[in-house]
This record gives sequence, C-alpha cells and structure tokens, in this order.
Amino acid sequence: MPAVQRLIMPPPAGTAKNWAAYRSRFVEPVRIRAGLAFWQEHERWLQRAEERFGVPAAIVVGIIGVETIYGRHTGNFRVLDALATLSFDFPTGRRDRTPFFRSELEAFLQYCQREGLDPTEPLGSYAGAMGLPQFMPSSILRYGIDFDEDGHVDLHRNPADVIGSVASYLAQFGWERGRPTHFGVAAPVEVRDRAHLLVPDIVPSFTAAEFAERGAVLDEPGRGWDGKLALIELANGEAAPTYFAGTGNFYAITRYNWSSYYAMAVIELGEAIRRQRR
Repeated sequence: MPAVQRLIMPPPAGTAKNWAAYRSRFVEPVRIRAGLAFWQEHERWLQRAEERFGVPAAIVVGIIGVETIYGRHTGNFRVLDALATLSFDFPTGRRDRTPFFRSELEAFLQYCQREGLDPTEPLGSYAGAMGLPQFMPSSILRYGIDFDEDGHVDLHRNPADVIGSVASYLAQFGWERGRPTHFGVAAPVEVRDRAHLLVPDIVPSFTAAEFAERGAVLDEPGRGWDGKLALIELANGEAAPTYFAGTGNFYAITRYNWSSYYAMAVIELGEAIRRQRR
C-alpha cells in the first residue's frame, strides 16, 4: 500500500518541535468534552482499574483521548494490509524496521486466531495499531486483558477491556500507585549544568539534591521528592523551552509512546477533563 509506505516515513529534516503547538492539538475542547462523557459513562471501570492497578482515571482517560478521541479515529487501514506492506515492502530512506513489523504481523494473526476473527476485517492505523488505545498486536497479546471477564479481549468495542488494558500496561511498565508524574522546575542558568542534567533525556537519573547542586530550582513538592528525577525539555520553536522534572511515573507513560511531548499531552488532557468533573 503506497499510502502506508508514505506515512511511515519520518517528518522532513529540520522540522522544529513546538510544545505549545503540539499541546493545542490535544488539550482542546473537542477532546475535553468527549473525555468528560467517556469518564462519566465508564466511571465504574475507571474506578476498578485504579483500585487494581493504581493508575489514576485521568491518566487512562488522557491516553485514550490523545490516541483516538475515545474511538472516533481508530484508523481506516486494514491491519493485515498495513502490516504486510511494512513486513515485505518497507520503504527505503529510513532505518529498516522489517523485522519488527514481521513480528507484529505474526502477532496479529495469532490474535485473530485466538479471538476467532477474520484477519481481513480489523481496521487500524497505517502502522497496524488497533482499537481505542491503539495497541500494536504484540501489545494486545502481552498486555491486553479481559477486564469484564466475558471471554474476549476486545479493544475496539469494549470500553472495559480498553480501560483495564491501558491501566495494566502502565502498571507493568513501572507505574507507582499514589506517586506524581512531574514537578515544576527552573532549569539551570549555566549551559554546562543544564546539559549535564539533559544527558539521560527522559530517564529519571538524579536526586532532588543533585538537581540543586546543578542549579535546577525545584518547586516545594519536588524539593522533598525521595526518588530519581529527569530534567525534561520541551522545545517551543523559537521561544524559550518549557522545563519540568519527570518522575518514574512520567517515564512509565513514555513507554506507551516514547515521547515526552506525548506524555505531557496525556497528563494535561486528563487533568483538564478531571477539572471539568468538579
């Protein structure tokens, strides 16, 4: 499928990242209204997921909202076609990921066999991600759960399974119950100190004391944090970057999508929806 080959290519070189623009795509009225309705309709399952896995409802709702606007945009490509294209006709011009997509094609066929699905029917993204949470087939096999115990893992039509699977995924990637995702911070003024803290990227690697030694000024809750932190930098085009200190829970969200911009959009969308529930 030429469209799949085209869409899998990276953005043009030199495309500047802009957190303010990225945020505006996801923390916006349509998603907030849809998220509020989703939360109200499925509050029972969100509460059960939080009790079982420790992942707050706002985080689960934020992920589903960023991924598909609660099922409005789950993809129109036949998953079989997309994965077959990327398994056997991966485009040149970027790092070859043929082995990854061949393993996903195998996982997709295993999933269809397990659930009794016709492999030509499921639709998804150009990369083969499926359902409200946009799980890749291997993630469905590994992390998808039958949360309402009806005998099937259905991430297309069963919100209970969607909610339980998202919460289960984050828990298995290290989400810590009752812990925050990030703290406010003023980045070090000295370029060398700032660069030192940015080396590990999104991996929490420094204590609050080590932040202070390098000139990073944490907010009051952050100064009392007993775990490791990462200095997260979000570019704003030509404007000054946005900084914050990410915890292990922030890092857990990035295991869903390896992007600090994505993780912060999830957090802020979920929080915006939570505020509307008051």
